[in-house]
Amino acid sequence: MRMIAHLHNIALAAALCLVPIVAQAQELPRVDELLDRLAGPDLRNWQVVEEEIVTLWSRSGSASADYLLERGRAALAEGDFPAAYNHLTALTDHAPEFAEGWNARATLFFEMQHFGPAIADIGRTLALEPRHFGALMGLGYMLEDMGEMDHALAAFQAAQAIHPHREEINEAVARVARALNGAAL
Repeated sequence: MRMIAHLHNIALAAALCLVPIVAQAQELPRVDELLDRLAGPDLRNWQVVEEEIVTLWSRSGSASADYLLERGRAALAEGDFPAAYNHLTALTDHAPEFAEGWNARATLFFEMQHFGPAIADIGRTLALEPRHFGALMGLGYMLEDMGEMDHALAAFQAAQAIHPHREEINEAVARVARALNGAAL
């Protein structure tokens, strides 16, 4: 009887581990559809579409991972970098397949001006979600600050191809393109 109970507990634990994966997999087609709509040049309600994408990206499928993301973002907003780091690192350890966890920690590193770790976390974000326009924007800003203007322009243009409606993306493309054209003179 103990063996059956033990096997039942193992099966239950294995099933619970799959819940976040299944939940995320179910939302992927919806995110893909929204990203396709966002890229359309004539989209009038792009803010609503963008907000829905960000909301879906922020759902890991795990209550504990979502809580860590929420706490990490709150600590970052309050300027409590050590607490934000603790929450977001616990998140990336707990849910390494959750792109938004890596993106949130990249944002923390960006705010701390630790570009190396931020770029590494953006790399993880983009490996998991290649159309993460926010991660591409952050990458562009860091590369621009580092004087890597060709690479910054490529990052901004990649973000623009995904999200052509956000003015700050369009301004970044124009600004860096002007800087590169001026440097060529």
